[in-house]
Amino acid sequence: MKKTNRLFYSLILLLATLYSCNKETKGPSDLEKIRNNTNKVSYPANKMDSAQAISFITKQKIQELLDLSTLYTSGNRDTEIDSVIYAQMQRYFANPDSTKLAPLLAELDSLNVASAKVGNLAVNKRIVGSDTLDFAKFDVEYFDDSNRTLGIFFKNAEYILRPSPVKFKKEFKFYFVNFDAPVPNDSTAVGVTR
Repeated sequence: MKKTNRLFYSLILLLATLYSCNKETKGPSDLEKIRNNTNKVSYPANKMDSAQAISFITKQKIQELLDLSTLYTSGNRDTEIDSVIYAQMQRYFANPDSTKLAPLLAELDSLNVASAKVGNLAVNKRIVGSDTLDFAKFDVEYFDDSNRTLGIFFKNAEYILRPSPVKFKKEFKFYFVNFDAPVPNDSTAVGVTR
């Protein structure tokens, strides 16, 4: 009988060991990815023309800002992590100013948005004197906490690309000038992303 018990316990120990060895490790959660978003992100190494690259980067930055905004509005706004998230959102703007985030946060609050997805995006330029103004027209679909759609909303954003050369490479940093900015009617489309 003792031999049978030992064999039984040995078999259980062997199965537990095999089970623990086969356990898959998971990468960082979506929440961790959003929390670690910064304005310093690497981009794909494949070749794109400048219009495609600008459209890709613009769509990515809009999505990141919306992800951070929905994460911020879902919290209590009085914790340490909420203040870090708010500071990250402000880093997406050329001149950090709470009045530029307030309309977006108010809209997300009023609709009880849990997540957002950027849809069609068109990048436009307008030259005013010696300045080139860059605009992005896009649609965003809002979802509630049950992942039901709250509707598709059409938005505009004005952005700039500031030169940030690193070791003889021409690099730029992306910043929003205004989120949900009015877009002039006589602008020309540079690229469209779906």
